[in-house]
Amino acid sequence: MGNPWAGEVSIVIDGEQHALKLTLGALAELEQELGAESLLSLVQRFESGDVATRDVLALIVAGLRGGGWRGQASDLLTAEIGGGALEAARIAGALLVRAFALPGSEAV
Repeated sequence: MGNPWAGEVSIVIDGEQHALKLTLGALAELEQELGAESLLSLVQRFESGDVATRDVLALIVAGLRGGGWRGQASDLLTAEIGGGALEAARIAGALLVRAFALPGSEAV
């Protein structure tokens, strides 16, 4: 299970649990991948509910990379994500929240 105090979120992919974390490098990659003007614009996109599946996938990939995974987004195209698309979206949102939560706050 991911350590919420370290900003981690857990995901199950093809039956294997992984820890996701948005490191500074992962965040920079995420901005570039999504063409976001800033991290704030990306957070606002999620808060408004105006997210696409590519946003969710990009967040999952960035989080996996921040957690040490060395795969590519294409590796996830046929992967089974525990809980399906809805769970992937929830995890992506939680990942953003935890990346910017202050220690001791009520992060997801």
